[in-house]
Amino acid sequence: MTTPALLPLSGRRIPPLNLGPPSFPHHRATLRLSEKFILLLILSAFITLCFGAFFFLPDSSKHKRFDLGLEDVLIPHVDAGKGAKNPGVFLIHGPDEHRHREEEERLRNKIRADHEKALEEAKEKLRKSKEEIRAEIQTEKNKVVQEMKTKESKPLPPVPIPNLVGISGGEPEDSDIRKKREKIKEMMKHAWDNYRTYGWGHNELRPIARKGHSTNIFGSSQMGATIVDALDTLYIMGLHDEFLDGQRWIEDNLDFSVNSEVSVFEVNIRFIGGLLAAYYLSGEEIFKIKAVQLAEKLLPAFNTPTGIPWAMVNLKSGVGRNWGWASAGSSILAEFGTLHMEFVHLSYLTGDLVYYKKVMHIRKLLQQMDRPNGLYPNYLNPRTGRWGQYHTSVGGLGDSFYEYLLKAWLMSDKTDHEARKMYDDAIEAIEKHLIKKSRGGLIFIGEWKNGHLEKKMGHLACFAGGMFALGADGSRKDKAGHYLELGAEIARTCHESYDRTALKLGPESFKFDGAVEAVAVRQAEKYYILRPEVIETYWYLWRFTHDPRYRQWGWEAALAIEKYCRVSGGFSGVKDVYSSTPTHDDVQQSFFLAETLKYLYLLFSGDDLLPLDHWVFNTEAHPLPVLHLANITLSGNPAVR
Repeated sequence: MTTPALLPLSGRRIPPLNLGPPSFPHHRATLRLSEKFILLLILSAFITLCFGAFFFLPDSSKHKRFDLGLEDVLIPHVDAGKGAKNPGVFLIHGPDEHRHREEEERLRNKIRADHEKALEEAKEKLRKSKEEIRAEIQTEKNKVVQEMKTKESKPLPPVPIPNLVGISGGEPEDSDIRKKREKIKEMMKHAWDNYRTYGWGHNELRPIARKGHSTNIFGSSQMGATIVDALDTLYIMGLHDEFLDGQRWIEDNLDFSVNSEVSVFEVNIRFIGGLLAAYYLSGEEIFKIKAVQLAEKLLPAFNTPTGIPWAMVNLKSGVGRNWGWASAGSSILAEFGTLHMEFVHLSYLTGDLVYYKKVMHIRKLLQQMDRPNGLYPNYLNPRTGRWGQYHTSVGGLGDSFYEYLLKAWLMSDKTDHEARKMYDDAIEAIEKHLIKKSRGGLIFIGEWKNGHLEKKMGHLACFAGGMFALGADGSRKDKAGHYLELGAEIARTCHESYDRTALKLGPESFKFDGAVEAVAVRQAEKYYILRPEVIETYWYLWRFTHDPRYRQWGWEAALAIEKYCRVSGGFSGVKDVYSSTPTHDDVQQSFFLAETLKYLYLLFSGDDLLPLDHWVFNTEAHPLPVLHLANITLSGNPAVR
């Protein structure tokens, strides 16, 4: 307890004293000295009260009692050999009254000494001018800030970096493909340069209004989501000056000690995933340090009765909560199920297994639960551990959970057999209950709601074509060919959803009812917000088949984005893909730079750029290296081994 902290020198509680030279007659100076004396008396009484309260008030948290007026006194026992408090206590009875008095006298002497010391420090403070006091306060502030920076920049333990293959290059031999790849790179430059000019430091950009933009998933702070999300795309495209601009902003401005409530899922996949990918690609330590700092801020979200994390967490207070609309306070499958890749890499890089244990606990809990028809419902209550509303989807609310089961297996160098089994079980149930063929012969993935299939597929579910292709190798019963073909059918259906619009861009969701197939019906589902999922599937199918139709379809989408979404200040989503004169929504999403443009660039690159046997992409398209470990419970850090 330091006395200077007790002095309300800022003037918020007591008006600041006029400590300058007297400008009034002598009696005013005398009066000011009296005021000082009274203030010191008040301060003395306050300090005495503080010390008295510290030593004499009961500590209910530890169930101790120290009452000088009673015959029996409980005193904490100190082990002289160890110098540490023992949870046990001595019970002093009446016959040991002399020990009681000695202890009381010792405490009184201590209080008296502390009191006198506090008074001397207070007197010393009052002798100083306001300028001196302010200078001392500023010095202390600077010292605290420097200590925090030193702590934050403390290097993490060295770990062996996995063999990184194909972090640059991929130059195609065909001149036409090279031109297309260069066009995608130019689109990236246009998106980045306008963000740099009009939205720098903001989470996203409003390209028509030419100013910063943000949504509630990032909280109230300017955390530069677009910068972090775009870094690895800039790197693999060879835009190194732009990459360095982003790196400098992160070094100087990215601060997670803010009073801001953020989405655990979105911050994990965009920020932690983006920072980890930037670290692996560039080797710059700052990205790893920032990723770990942010991960520590997310850990309080797991403080629930079940260990299933809250959807939202305040980065400063650690208080978590769920979305109000999510089935009676439930957590969402796609959110708490999409942490595994990043958290395993955090444990690998830090040697701290806390991250690995958090996500493995989620997996173990899900394995123990009953699943209706083998399907995972989208909602799980973190307080009770029970499923919420019975709604299953491979689109929004469920999608990336299944993706991460497969990718956990791939990222472990195909040693995480538990994850692969969960993936295979889930895919079999999905194929049995959710995957159907329309009257026109289109394969689609519906949604299971309250006991019946809704014949609607979301744009988000179009990623599944790529997932089926990615998981074909290693599937049960030699069904690799079947799942590769299923992925191709999903790609065809999603291409039809694009091709049947005026803009050749896909709607948010589309129906398969009667004569209506792969077309949005409701006005609220006709928008396109620069989403990547269809192009993602094209890229995976291209990598596994080299069928030229996927490059053709990808180029059609790129031209449509260029024609209808490009504006002078960047790129914007559109509100109605069926209108030949679209209205823009005036938002350049961070995932447009992280995913859509990256997948297009990779689609027109050689397979030697980020080869899939060495890299696994998180759900935000951030590449993380395969960890060639015999047992993924072990970190790459030798200290953990």
